[in-house]
Amino acid sequence: MPNDKALFLGQFLRSPAIVGAVAPSSRKLAQAVTTPLPESGDPVIVELGPGTGPFTAEIQRRLGGRGHHLAVEINAPMARVLAERYPRVDVVVGDACELPKMLADRGLGQADVIVSGLPWAAFPRALQLRLMSAVTGVLAAGGAFTTFAYVHALPMTTAKRFRRLLTTTFEEVVASRTVWGNLPPAFVYNARRARVRGAEGRAEA
Repeated sequence: MPNDKALFLGQFLRSPAIVGAVAPSSRKLAQAVTTPLPESGDPVIVELGPGTGPFTAEIQRRLGGRGHHLAVEINAPMARVLAERYPRVDVVVGDACELPKMLADRGLGQADVIVSGLPWAAFPRALQLRLMSAVTGVLAAGGAFTTFAYVHALPMTTAKRFRRLLTTTFEEVVASRTVWGNLPPAFVYNARRARVRGAEGRAEA
């Protein structure tokens, strides 16, 4: 949507390290990143950094009214747009590092799938660790964590550090094919079976 692109660009210019992208993700990337969502039951789905909602729309489509969809967005203007557009989604304006408390406050034990739209490669090591600790602290034993990365960012030190963090935190990490229909091109990381709860100290500097 044109308005979404304008909002996204404006918020990126205000806080590039937090927003991490100049445009919303494409539907093709949304389809790839939400593949682990279960096709039945009432799962607890957590979405981190939903922005204006490209992943949110696909999650809602796949859920079809099932389960609980918690979306955590630190950017208030984007969160307002998201809440108005998707009234069935539990939208929270807050820090993803507080995820365990957010779930506990809602009486939700664990998340079955965590879909992340956060710009991990833009984060320093300490923040990557805190966020991953929050993720593994609430992810169900058979759950999945999925996120994406931009192809052009792969050589970056922070991007390499994040990939190491994934492989040391999870027993299984699978990278998808490149989604060329996204701007910029991206691919998806699908991770399962966290080795232990918490991730502090797991990535090398």
